[in-house]
Amino acid sequence: MKKTSTFQNGLIWFGAGVSIAEILTGTYFAPLGMGKGILAIVIGHVIGCALFFFAGLIGGRTGLSAMETVKMSFGQKGGLLFAFLNVLQLVGWTAIMIYDGALATNGIFDTGAWVWCLVIGVLIVVWILIGITNLGWVNRISMAALFILTLVLCKVIFIDGRPGADTSAFGEAMSFGAAVELAVAMPLSWLPLVSDYTREAQKPFGATVASTLTYGLVSCWMYIIGMGAAIYTGEGDIALIMVKAGLGIAALIILILSTVTTTFLDAWSAGISSESLSKKLSGKWVAVAVTVIGTAAAMLFPMDDITDFLYLIGSVFAPMIAVQLADNFILRRSSFELSFDWLNLCVWLVGFGLYRWLMTVDIVVGNTLPDMLITMLICVAARKLSASGRRA
Repeated sequence: MKKTSTFQNGLIWFGAGVSIAEILTGTYFAPLGMGKGILAIVIGHVIGCALFFFAGLIGGRTGLSAMETVKMSFGQKGGLLFAFLNVLQLVGWTAIMIYDGALATNGIFDTGAWVWCLVIGVLIVVWILIGITNLGWVNRISMAALFILTLVLCKVIFIDGRPGADTSAFGEAMSFGAAVELAVAMPLSWLPLVSDYTREAQKPFGATVASTLTYGLVSCWMYIIGMGAAIYTGEGDIALIMVKAGLGIAALIILILSTVTTTFLDAWSAGISSESLSKKLSGKWVAVAVTVIGTAAAMLFPMDDITDFLYLIGSVFAPMIAVQLADNFILRRSSFELSFDWLNLCVWLVGFGLYRWLMTVDIVVGNTLPDMLITMLICVAARKLSASGRRA
């Protein structure tokens, strides 16, 4: 199998980071003000990207896809639960990303959002058919264009804009802890699929470091662009800001390309996860099917507020990754040969319930970090007690 270079992995995650969804999420931070907002964004991304790194390292070292690594902690059949949930969340992400991209693009060229859903959907299918290891020059050109255009967008917002805009339209000021959690949410949403890309790296450790740093920095940048747009221009519609700046075709390119390069990863990983459910399934064609379903859903249903969706992902996958980290880096054990690891499944369920409860508590570092630390402690303690009980 053709392996990806460290540079290619960095490019993949640069494309994932440049996202309309991340810019829109950044607008929610505006009521905090620039200083506190940036602090919350950075703290959240440090937490989320640390977890992103360790999740990616598991796949890089083992050469297994994300959902295959899950079987190392939950067993062959136990891992199928998370593979199924992962495919579902990736179908949801695919639809949300296409919806956001089409809505923003339609703000520039009003031909109907459904038309742009189709355009974006077709381009994602083209990316899938080219394949992750063959994108090469396509990815380089796309990333160079996105990089230049996001610099232009920063100039429009931070140099041409004026601070002090009314941010009340972006909702009530959230607590600092809730803001941190919203910043953790985006890198956390990638945890169930980061191994799908690090597993194919020539240098797993280097590729994982490059992926983590690239995604973390670019994601922070997108959040800050969204927050800056709200504070400096009073406008959360990025398409409208670019139209006012006279960007025209350049705006069209950045909106469509950023949507395609991010959503491609969701659809591609849905295909890879489906192979964990059944060896008869072709990952590439499942990815195409997910894109078609996502495109249809984006055309039919409104998807304007994704915060509840982000928290649901966190509550399912944060304790899952916590169990994996405890098994791989502390206990150094595997359940790959078992059908079900009932002990770890019970620990995950406790972690899931804990996350939902912590959502009602305002903690300055958000609720993902406490949930994962407690879940890891429970996992280690339960395993030690189980071992001592068997010896007795």
